[in-house]
Amino acid sequence: MNYVPFLEKCRHIGHASRNNDDEENNLITIGDDNSSSSTPRSSTFFRTCLNGLNALSGVGILSIPYALASGGWLSIILLFAIAMAAFYSGILMKRCMDSNHNIKTYPEIGHLAFGNLGRTAVSLSMYTELYLVATGFLILEGDNLDNLFPNTEMSSIIGGKKLFVVVVGIIIMPTVWLDDLSLLSYVSGSGVIASGVIVGAVFFTGAIDESVGFREKGRVVDLGGVPTAVSLYAFCYCAHPVFPSLYNSIKDKQQFSKVLLVCFVLSTAAYAFMAIIGYLMFGSKVESQITLNLPKNKITSQIAIYTTLVNPIAKYALMVTPITNALKSLLPHQHMNNRFISISISTALVFSTVAAAVAVPFFGSLTSLVGAFLSVTASIIMPCACYLKISGTYKELGFETIAIVTIIFIGVVIGVFGTYNALAEIINQL
Repeated sequence: MNYVPFLEKCRHIGHASRNNDDEENNLITIGDDNSSSSTPRSSTFFRTCLNGLNALSGVGILSIPYALASGGWLSIILLFAIAMAAFYSGILMKRCMDSNHNIKTYPEIGHLAFGNLGRTAVSLSMYTELYLVATGFLILEGDNLDNLFPNTEMSSIIGGKKLFVVVVGIIIMPTVWLDDLSLLSYVSGSGVIASGVIVGAVFFTGAIDESVGFREKGRVVDLGGVPTAVSLYAFCYCAHPVFPSLYNSIKDKQQFSKVLLVCFVLSTAAYAFMAIIGYLMFGSKVESQITLNLPKNKITSQIAIYTTLVNPIAKYALMVTPITNALKSLLPHQHMNNRFISISISTALVFSTVAAAVAVPFFGSLTSLVGAFLSVTASIIMPCACYLKISGTYKELGFETIAIVTIIFIGVVIGVFGTYNALAEIINQL
């Protein structure tokens, strides 16, 4: 069997497609405005690493101790397994983008692999994930504010968590009206620092507060909680839709693999450290957000809680902007630049996430659902499937093909069982 390097295949495929038609090069996706414009390659290796870490270091840092408590100590092996699978799928995405330098967004990879069906599947998965993550932000804010200010009520109808979710929605509202989100981009760029501050504050709370400490032993393994643990672990690695932007922004694209390696190693180390100290501090009693366990009278706890409150507010607008752009692109051309309609769409989207957060105020179960159903799909299954199709590797029964198919199969199993378990938890809590 003659081995043909992947890039050589891609050049041949790209040359053939240009001779037939320009469909593969005209990859303008609905909702991905300016996706066809070339992204200036101006980011250094260090800056791209920071951007990648910011994408990977999300609110999953708060739920990771709960994930470990759900599956037991041995389930941390699954965290590393999912991290390696997600890293490898990121490398496969890079290879797909190497095959056609007109690719600017994740849906375009799906289009290159499977045509309009692939574009639609990737887009739906990506936008649904963003929507549910934004909803999770509101639930997180409501939970933590209710923990800080218990028994707060406006009337007999609305109070506590629901009231705070509505208030946070109102506070966030003006941020989604902005056309230029560059200022918010700088604010959200502090996500890496914020995650580090939260981890440090939680650690020092355990080290300084004698009433907490690191004394819990925990369970070795809990098979019943493994689906929840795996789903939450997967939620921590849902940054793949951002990878095409990072790839197109870096000066030297050959360094992108190193960028992914640095980002995954550092973020996984932070997740593992947070999981271990959180489980040692609170054992099986750890909440779906570890900040809910922290004593409110300690300065280190307050730092962790208030940092947790500020970060989602800054990131919400950036999270829903791709969705609002997708909705606006569906408007008739003459209304696309109508300011009133644009604000109305953004406002309606915020209202819908507030309603969803009030109706299903279960942060742990929601993030578990996102991780199992969407993160596994978008971050593991789809990149592997797209690479197999674009590269033609599926035609050769080699080690790489077997490895990728195995990853896809395991991803499907995790997705099915994790989704069922998360939905069952949500239904039971309603």
